[in-house]
Amino acid sequence: MGDLLVFVLSGLVSGALYALLATGLVLSYSASGLFNFAHGATAYLCALVFYELHSGLGWPAVPAALLVVCVLAPGLGWGLDRLMFRRLARAGESAQIVATIGLLVALPAAGLWAVELLADAGAPVRPAENQFGLPGVGPSPARSWRLADGVGVDSDQLITWAVTAVVAAALWVLLRHTRLGLRLRASVDDRSLTELRGISADRLSSVAWMIASGLAGLAGVLATPLLGLSAHDFTLFLFVSATAAVIGRFASVPLAFAGGLGLGVLQNLVAGYASFAESVTGFRTAVPFLILFGGLLMLTRRARTAGVASADSPPPDHLAGAPWGRRWGVWAAGAGLLCVALYTVTTPFWSGLLAQGLAVGLVFLSFTVVTGLGAMVSLAQATFVTASALVAGLLMSRGWPFVAALAVGTCAAAALGALVALPALRLGGRSLALATLALAFLADQVLFQMRWLRGGDAGWAVPRPVVGPVDLSDDRALGVALVVLIALVAAGLGALRGSPSGRAMLAVRSAPVAAMASGVSVLRTKLLLFTLSAGLAGFGGVMYASYNTRITATDFTAMTGLVWLAVVVAAGVRRPPYAVVAGLVYAVAPRLLSDWVTESAHLPVILFGLAGLALANDPDGYCAAVPLRWAKRRARAGAGRTAAPRAGAEPGAEPGAEPGAVPGAVPGAEPGAEPGAEPAPSAAPRSGQAPPRGPSDVAGARPGLPAGVPGPAPSGRRAPAPPGTGGTPAPVPGPGTPAGSGPLSAGGDAGARTPAGAAPPGAGTGPGRAPASRRPGRAGRVPGPALPAGRGVALELRGIRAGYDGGNVLHGVDLAVRRGEVLAVLGPNGAGKSTACRVAAGLLPATGGSVLVAGRDATRDGPVRRARAGVLLAPEGRGIFPALTLEENLALYLEDAGDRRAVYDRFPRLGERRGVAAGALSGGEQQMLSLAPLLQRPPAVLIADEPSLGLAPRVVEEVYALLAELRGAGCAVLLVEERADAVLGIADSVAFLARGRVSWCGPRAEVDAERLTESYLGVVR
Repeated sequence: MGDLLVFVLSGLVSGALYALLATGLVLSYSASGLFNFAHGATAYLCALVFYELHSGLGWPAVPAALLVVCVLAPGLGWGLDRLMFRRLARAGESAQIVATIGLLVALPAAGLWAVELLADAGAPVRPAENQFGLPGVGPSPARSWRLADGVGVDSDQLITWAVTAVVAAALWVLLRHTRLGLRLRASVDDRSLTELRGISADRLSSVAWMIASGLAGLAGVLATPLLGLSAHDFTLFLFVSATAAVIGRFASVPLAFAGGLGLGVLQNLVAGYASFAESVTGFRTAVPFLILFGGLLMLTRRARTAGVASADSPPPDHLAGAPWGRRWGVWAAGAGLLCVALYTVTTPFWSGLLAQGLAVGLVFLSFTVVTGLGAMVSLAQATFVTASALVAGLLMSRGWPFVAALAVGTCAAAALGALVALPALRLGGRSLALATLALAFLADQVLFQMRWLRGGDAGWAVPRPVVGPVDLSDDRALGVALVVLIALVAAGLGALRGSPSGRAMLAVRSAPVAAMASGVSVLRTKLLLFTLSAGLAGFGGVMYASYNTRITATDFTAMTGLVWLAVVVAAGVRRPPYAVVAGLVYAVAPRLLSDWVTESAHLPVILFGLAGLALANDPDGYCAAVPLRWAKRRARAGAGRTAAPRAGAEPGAEPGAEPGAVPGAVPGAEPGAEPGAEPAPSAAPRSGQAPPRGPSDVAGARPGLPAGVPGPAPSGRRAPAPPGTGGTPAPVPGPGTPAGSGPLSAGGDAGARTPAGAAPPGAGTGPGRAPASRRPGRAGRVPGPALPAGRGVALELRGIRAGYDGGNVLHGVDLAVRRGEVLAVLGPNGAGKSTACRVAAGLLPATGGSVLVAGRDATRDGPVRRARAGVLLAPEGRGIFPALTLEENLALYLEDAGDRRAVYDRFPRLGERRGVAAGALSGGEQQMLSLAPLLQRPPAVLIADEPSLGLAPRVVEEVYALLAELRGAGCAVLLVEERADAVLGIADSVAFLARGRVSWCGPRAEVDAERLTESYLGVVR
């Protein structure tokens, strides 16, 4: 019984530290979507500063701890969020993982280097690296109390328990009983919806990172007596605490906190009562990583298929289709020059250094397979290197020839990679990275401690081979041999990428579900990638060990693999030559820094870590960024040389070109399109010429006639005018401009847009403007209705162009909605309705045109400023926070309790369920919850994106009644729907959107149901 109590009490100490770290991980991940691998490094840095303030500078323990926990740690979190994490949130998951691993590498080295610099300057600091038995916040030495026979506690343990309990209570009060906590939980639940309610998610992210870093700093200070100052131990502590974050599913702070406490106790109980642990070297220290791996397998939700880590789109390849000489000529020439330099220029020392860099580059090529080709982040590559080299060394000690030992070692690494991959591939992203790291630590603690494999502390000799007349004991010969091997491996990887198997790998990387539907086995493909990568790492590991002529179990630890990953991904992981450059930099940079900058060993580590941080700006690495920027610069220079003014108005125009056209551009193409691009689908056909056809924006649409878009008139005929119009172009008035006096809207191609509220046919065009019917390229504009001049325009979109990933979805959309008006925007799937809503609300930036709110240009405003200006988006689906209760959802919008009571009086059903989580409500109740508070505080503009989606007909009627009530309160309602019959009864004006263009706009009374039906069906009459 006494042993059990000892195990539980000591486990609660480590569990309290796990809980603090896990809580910080959950807070930071929930606020930004980033798993911070550097969380433990933050704790170490804070522990280092506390130690130097307390033991070096002589500060009292409590003030030093308060300064570190309340000032330094939150300031570090705020700075990292502003400088790095916000930009990383928009990068791919691979870049996020590697960048935070770079920070993990850089922060401890930066702290130790700062201590070295202060010591050189004469400051009273103490040596800090790998110091143990250090004082904590309490008395030193710690006081002890005996609770029972064999059971005691000391002051450091009591302080840890007490502080953890106080922090847990403070977090509960903050998150459950303060408005800041409510907003933080809302941001965790739905970040974009938080911004749509006028709450800055970026500021909440900064607060979350400050709290998370403060918790890491507190854990670091409290852990100083337990862990000392070992960056390695702090990093291990972080990865164990990640299991508690997994228990909380990276979202629940209470679950993560409780999971951390339980994890510490479980770890001690397993290590203490597992009788077989005595016979397995290193098992006790490996228990946390077993728990981490098991927890990841059991608790991680499978968000992607078969371990797909990310769907990072590949960078544009400006040399695609180029001849071999242009793609590889520079690299081939560089390899040849390096071989010549090894025998003519370099000294023996530099020859050895370059050979080392080439050997590391051979290892780094394995990353181009698993991460560059497979989009998986493996943190076990150093494990494969060590395993292969140890096996090869073991065999060569038994008299095996080098080539045979190399082959068997490579196969052993590949088999180990397959063994690691089989359970881990069901995970993805950060979970896959953590699982491979847990297995790497398990190998370090257990597998490589087996005496028959490790060969004792001295390891195994791995002599360099002699190949015929070539003796590779000469560094120059070894360097040339490595160049040849690298060229062969690079050629093999190039052939793999172009083979059917390589295409299957690329398909699985970019779209695993589509690949599976095409008959590609996703799991088998991922397993092949992982196995091939492990085998390649093992091959390079034997060659690297041959360069060193010896291998020990501690040469390439799991932590070494983290540095390798940061270095190679920072250079560029998608192409083999970039990995070789990374290997040469890894070998040569420390020597250059030592000769020319400082002899400190910490600066190269800092720079390698900071190279990972550069991924926030260049997610594909600096090697890939350089040629891409050169290509863009050449493209801009070429465009500048070819762009010339047109004949008559712009000299140098092509014969017969329209004024303002770009030389080489197809008539009718979208502005900004490249020469040779297809014309815009709505461009007016010339007389006697077939109408232009463009690619469809709607899946399944037939070429040139997407679903929902009336087809162009046959050759030589004019397209029929929309209902209620005379087929005459009409100008568009600006905000507050009387009908008939404003300038034309942007766009101006056939079937162009006219917002609701535009002047009637025949209205004037404004001073100094020619009539629209006489302007070239503006035939067939669609007029809109005239609305009473007394109602001001609340929201206007002018010539909006917007889209995703460089492709436009909206092509010059003009819409305007006035106060006290419902403008219904109709159209089929894929017409761009939801995109228009996102642009109007500020969620999606426009690539062209402008957005005006109450006459003010709000184009550059984000969703928070738009919401604060009175523009509210009710997004498609339900605009609620599912994890918050009904009462908390209302409190986010209605701070006053009286306003919330008024909502309950109006909707008694909501009042009855105020304590229920919003996600547990019915669809109708959720939609009522999203709209009901608006009656108490009507916005200036409500953008309702398909509010009837998934609702019963009776509930739809109630929703539309609420919208009519908001209109009566003076709210401008932009209502987007697919179901025309449902909205015509409430709409004042109607606009039809097809293929990203407003094809008709007018008052509800002028809508021709037959024409509308034909337009939805794509019928031409």
